[in-house]
Amino acid sequence: MGTRTDAALALLALAAVTSFAVRADVTLAPIFLIGGGTATVAFELLAAREYETVRQYWDRRSVQLASLTAAIGGAAVGARVAPVLVLSLCCGATMSYLVVLALRRTGIVPPPQTWW
Repeated sequence: MGTRTDAALALLALAAVTSFAVRADVTLAPIFLIGGGTATVAFELLAAREYETVRQYWDRRSVQLASLTAAIGGAAVGARVAPVLVLSLCCGATMSYLVVLALRRTGIVPPPQTWW
């Protein structure tokens, strides 16, 4: 697996979250978008510390599908409970992850195994 698979999964999650936001007629809050993006960058930095272990787990199709299901399911529940907060965080996190993937893919950001 690689950045293409990761991007495809992230795009699926973002499409689902976006559809929840549209259906709930939610205006996303910039502060929570930034919070979601910050959380993604922090997670990526932490995951890079144990890159091989994280990649070994993430390359399992069952882990990828469970993660996608959890992300979409969490967004669905969040759309009913706290739509502005949850959907803003989810959109911010997913969009930031796609930016990180694009920066890695283009070589602007080095591979995560070299971060630490």
